[in-house]
Amino acid sequence: MENLRSENYHRGVAMEGVKFASEMANTNRRALSDIKNIIGGPHQHLAVSKRGLSEKPAAAVNAKDQSGFAGHRPVTRKFAATLASQPTTAHLAPIGSERQKRNAETAFHTPADMESTKMADDNDIPLPMLSEMDEASFQMSSELKDIEMEDIEETAPDIDSCDTGNSLAVVEYVDEIYRFYRRTEGSSCVPTNYMSSQTDINEKMRGILIDWLIEVHYKLELLEETLFLTVNIIDRFLASENVARKKLQLVGVTAMLLACKYEEVSVPVVEDLILICDRAYTRADILEMERRIVNTLKFNMSVPTPYCFMRRFLKAAQAEKKLELLSFFMIELSLVEYEMLKFCPSMLAAAAIYTAQCTINGFRSWNKCCELHTKYLEEQLMDCSKMMVELHQRAAHGKLTGVHRKYSTFRYGCAAKSEPATFLLDARA
Repeated sequence: MENLRSENYHRGVAMEGVKFASEMANTNRRALSDIKNIIGGPHQHLAVSKRGLSEKPAAAVNAKDQSGFAGHRPVTRKFAATLASQPTTAHLAPIGSERQKRNAETAFHTPADMESTKMADDNDIPLPMLSEMDEASFQMSSELKDIEMEDIEETAPDIDSCDTGNSLAVVEYVDEIYRFYRRTEGSSCVPTNYMSSQTDINEKMRGILIDWLIEVHYKLELLEETLFLTVNIIDRFLASENVARKKLQLVGVTAMLLACKYEEVSVPVVEDLILICDRAYTRADILEMERRIVNTLKFNMSVPTPYCFMRRFLKAAQAEKKLELLSFFMIELSLVEYEMLKFCPSMLAAAAIYTAQCTINGFRSWNKCCELHTKYLEEQLMDCSKMMVELHQRAAHGKLTGVHRKYSTFRYGCAAKSEPATFLLDARA
């Protein structure tokens, strides 16, 4: 029996799990149904010829005579007896037939065969198509380029190295300060139509008040930042409270008093302000208006004004004294004009410096350093700059000439006498 098994194994017959008649005779098991428990067995079970050891090998039988005896069920004890009782003329298909060889190859697998099968299965894993690989590679390269562009984004030139030894310049965090100003400058802006809510005053009255305060500021020799904060306090207060015409001058001098307390080292006394107003108001009136203003503004006096940005942008432009004075002349003209409230403080500062550079040079001038530090392109400044040129043209005419007279003195370099950059009016943004 062992010899027969060995012979059938080497001939490639799928005999695993099949019991022979001599073995079945010693068991009393019932017939089992097909549970397909042959590992690696073929879909159609092979028929097995039951014969004694003395019989001829099944390979000697003609394959043509036994082509129809392919088994389709497991070999049970009853089925084996039926096969044994059949005549010898009906032999099984030869073991060496092509169908048997194909089935035998799938029935028996050595460890090496199983390993090769596993490798073949692994190789059957679908690989990405060439077009998919190209698309993925292109997408990855695009992402890497984006990351590289972020890494090599152009940074503003260092303009603070010269102030390293100056503790007041706070070189270590000056950039953070101005980033904070840019984020919060909206809090210092007012609606451009707030005068429509006033019942007793208008834009011209505001202009007259600001023009008069510029002269007062000049006479008292106050700091530049005091003037810009004064105008900001007035606009924010008028945007929130309805003010009578006869109280408008009181609002102006009180706003200047508050700005002086915030910015100046030596603050003007209240009696001086009363004299400036030609005794139109009393001390009690000024102090009462002071309380009203600070309560309306919720004591918020620390807001970015155009002056904050002027100093930084002038440094970026490497401005000389002439450019500095002309820039301040432009922006103080803007303080008087109600229409200029539509521009934010940083825009006003950048446009004033740009207009002053064009006025001095005689052509459009805005370098890369100014662009990177101000965050404004030349085209973005054009509308504001054109309005400043128009203000410069009519600064010496009309009733509101306080700024022109101030900057026509030698103290301010006679900046107002410069020729306006009229060529900007014809330039396209």
